[in-house]
Amino acid sequence: MSLQHDIMTALKAAMKSKDQITLTALRAVKSAILLAQTESGAKEELTEAQELKILQKLVKQRKDSAAIYLEQGRKDLALPEIDEAEVISQFLPEALSDEEIEKVVLAVIEQTGAEGMKDMGKVMGMVSKELAGQADGKTISNIVKAKLS
Repeated sequence: MSLQHDIMTALKAAMKSKDQITLTALRAVKSAILLAQTESGAKEELTEAQELKILQKLVKQRKDSAAIYLEQGRKDLALPEIDEAEVISQFLPEALSDEEIEKVVLAVIEQTGAEGMKDMGKVMGMVSKELAGQADGKTISNIVKAKLS
């Protein structure tokens, strides 16, 4: 609930300062959280892990959109997406460095006894659960592939 409270406070501040980029980004976050809360079978309150997952998804969507726009030479459309991703990222915990992720991956590989690409799914599942909200899935995947191959 504290994340929702923080977002609502920031949303009000953005309205007062008439900051359109921040306002658009925070409204998208609020909308995504409300949709998740009202899904059939969902509990009334979201867990912190669910909220972080929603925020990560929104940041990833914006970064992917910005990359597509930049490929097509549309910097005018890419810049707002990048700015919105930065606004949403403020509510995520500090991301781990590649070295820190690598340590966790190596520990999980040792713990599970993984011996190749056939064990990648098992390792990915455990590492993703352990680093929820602190690392991007793509980064984890690249490190796991490098260590298992």
